Amino acid sequence: MKLRNPPVNSLSLELLTELVISLEKLENDKTFRGVILTSDCPRVFSAGLDLTEVCGRNPAHYTEYWKAVQELWLRTYLSSLVLVAAINGACPAGGCMMALSCDFRVLADNPKYHIGLNETLLGIVAPFWLKDAYVNTIGHRASEQALQLGLLFPPAEALQVGLVDQVVPEDQVLGAALSAMARWLAVPDHARQLTKNMMRKATADRLLRQRDADIQNFISFICRDSIQKSLQVYLEKLRQRKG
Repeated sequence: MKLRNPPVNSLSLELLTELVISLEKLENDKTFRGVILTSDCPRVFSAGLDLTEVCGRNPAHYTEYWKAVQELWLRTYLSSLVLVAAINGACPAGGCMMALSCDFRVLADNPKYHIGLNETLLGIVAPFWLKDAYVNTIGHRASEQALQLGLLFPPAEALQVGLVDQVVPEDQVLGAALSAMARWLAVPDHARQLTKNMMRKATADRLLRQRDADIQNFISFICRDSIQKSLQVYLEKLRQRKG
């Protein structure tokens, strides 16, 4: 499955919805057992949330958007399919969220391809359920530092901290992802799916129990004047850079 929302695969409401629908179709078609998630945009896996969806809109839109973000994470994190991330570009914030929810992560060995949760640098905060997934992956102390500082890890550091499972030359990312997929598919589906659910259910349940509260927290935070102003400044900088 190739992400294609040029120029940087921002997670727009439309893309989030399409991803969830596509995964649902694949899960319901028993001829599919696994998915390799990669990018069709040069040099970027996904730049993360589409900030135009959370800047200058109304609370009803923010509600719809955050529900879609939650749904994508739950759908990928609890998927019965084997999900392998073939990370062939930069992978900050929401891009990292998608990669974290996969079962295995392969990252291209390019010093420009950083991965991590850098929300604090934009003046925003990662949701508790994404924090939980980060802690599950790289440990509490590493997460505490990385989340507060908004760290983005280059490939060697991402591998060292356990954020990715394999780093390979850029032209070998898809091949390595296919090899990893073969290893995972060698395990009987039923046993693997039950084990995955056993490992991940408690983390997912925390969000499932608090979905509405999480949406309200997001809305009250994103609607603050100071947050809207900082997002506007950041978006303006991006427009000037493009110009």
